[in-house]
Amino acid sequence: MDYHPTTHTIVNLLEQNGLWFESFEHEPVTTSEEAAKVREGKYSLSQGAKALILRVKESSGKRFVMVVLPGDQKFSGNRLKKILNSKDIRFATVEEINKLTNGIVVGGVPPFGNLFELEVIADIGLFKNDKIVFNAGDRRFSVAMKATDYKKLVNPRIEQIT
Repeated sequence: MDYHPTTHTIVNLLEQNGLWFESFEHEPVTTSEEAAKVREGKYSLSQGAKALILRVKESSGKRFVMVVLPGDQKFSGNRLKKILNSKDIRFATVEEINKLTNGIVVGGVPPFGNLFELEVIADIGLFKNDKIVFNAGDRRFSVAMKATDYKKLVNPRIEQIT
């Protein structure tokens, strides 16, 4: 199948670093719940690394950040505002996501904000899992990897955001 170039970038990054991972194709999914169903029996909803892009309003202007959390959790807007010292946060629009990720559609955004020059803030709860799984640039392609390897590759800021 023909996937977004980011899918190949992630697979190549994992291979070049000699890291354990597995990948699989599936029906297109948009939400963490849908993804957990197609990965049923192999990975739980809480192992899903849900990547969200947010627009953050600060005294110096606006910027985008990526937050990554377990698929069965929601972030706390109040906690995130404090962590980011922000007046306001909102989800990035479909158009903003498209521009920031070079065309990745909502539901396919991988938790590799570093590939898009975005600060990544990961919830501490994500690392309770030995392995995490995520859509890797396409709604039809998932990658599972060790959470410790993800931490080394992406170097996210780890906070309690749920």
